[in-house]
Amino acid sequence: MEETKVVKFGGSSLADAKQFKKVADIILSDPERRFVVASAPGKRFIEDVKVTDMLYKCYELASESENFDEYFQMIKDRYNNIIADLGLKDFSLDEDFEIIKGAFAHMAGRDYAASRGEYLNSKVLAKYLGFDFIDAGKYIFFDDQGNFDWTKTEAKLAPKLAKTNKAVIPGFYGSMPNGTIKTFSRGGSDVTGSIVARATKAKLYENWTDVSGCLICDPRIVNNPEPIKTITYRELRELAYMGATVLHEDAIFPVRAAGIPVNIKNTNQPEDRGTMIVSESAEHCDHIITGIAGKKGMSVINIEKDKMNSEIGFGKNVLRALEKSNVSFEHMPSGVDTMSVVIATEALAGKETAIIDEIKSRVHPDQIYIESNLALIAVVGRGMKSARGTAAILFSALADARVNIKMIDQGSSELNIIVGVEEEDFEVAIKAIYKRFIGINQ
Repeated sequence: MEETKVVKFGGSSLADAKQFKKVADIILSDPERRFVVASAPGKRFIEDVKVTDMLYKCYELASESENFDEYFQMIKDRYNNIIADLGLKDFSLDEDFEIIKGAFAHMAGRDYAASRGEYLNSKVLAKYLGFDFIDAGKYIFFDDQGNFDWTKTEAKLAPKLAKTNKAVIPGFYGSMPNGTIKTFSRGGSDVTGSIVARATKAKLYENWTDVSGCLICDPRIVNNPEPIKTITYRELRELAYMGATVLHEDAIFPVRAAGIPVNIKNTNQPEDRGTMIVSESAEHCDHIITGIAGKKGMSVINIEKDKMNSEIGFGKNVLRALEKSNVSFEHMPSGVDTMSVVIATEALAGKETAIIDEIKSRVHPDQIYIESNLALIAVVGRGMKSARGTAAILFSALADARVNIKMIDQGSSELNIIVGVEEEDFEVAIKAIYKRFIGINQ
């Protein structure tokens, strides 16, 4: 099989005919871009509504036995405008519109409703490109529990793609064993692109969006942060877990398993390098750290007891107390006589007394108390392993910014350092860390 790139375009990249033309230019400029995964049309301007949201609203009206003709017409108009502006005079979605409208009236399900945005957009894009159209519902499968079924998918999708030269596949959905449509709960079209890339054994999965890759930190906090040139899957996982708006791990697990690199690119600035996501990187890091991410809304249960470290089963009993209240923990840094359990405040709400009482009955601490209004900040980077004094740089940056560190946690892999600070210091802390490590005055 010739070398293949799988390309996925998000909703903003396919919002209207002008964007379609940009996408077509990108795809047709490289013959290796053989398989395209398309999202539903996104917002064309700030006040606009995504087609997926329009479909949800339309289906909601149908499910309440309300007249949804007017709303459905708005959806038709959106696609018909794209078709007209692309000059596709011999192409119509009228038959599909009638089928979808009938399915709405007969309660085909919210997942079916939501998936039609990708389905219709992919048909239009396939026609415009002159590519085949492959319905994801016939080749991507879930099991009876609603979990993605790679084995069944690979058995049908891989041979189909092997005998197809070029095609457009709708993102976001597949089908259940009974044939009903099921959407991915996380990752949407990103997951589909990853699945197609693995099924074709692609050399690269390009994920096209409206930004030029991942940024070192949140641009809402730091003005114009540098982009990340290369990031490993492990670093990506750490940053995504801490709240960074990068590709979610669920969206790239198929390509990660196959060792296929991902390139996040900008449809509106295709010449930009973007961010490469790879299994391992031998590339020189421009900075010691790769990224900074964090999240607010955390609480800490602080437990103190003399000779805690020599008491067998102490940690297990603390965790069992959490398990009894069906609460999971985020981090658990500890010392010789102290242990701190970090939990999302939302998960802890209403269960504080029960958990404290249960811990007291199990481990009999000398002191136990809860601190709230905590924020966690993670500094992540493969370059931290070989760089001396990373922690010292981090702590001095926070000290100079007059930020008090409430908690410190570093993994054994030396891939990240997590600090806990007061929520009110969250933005100040991230700015200080960025300035010290990246060296740009904010």
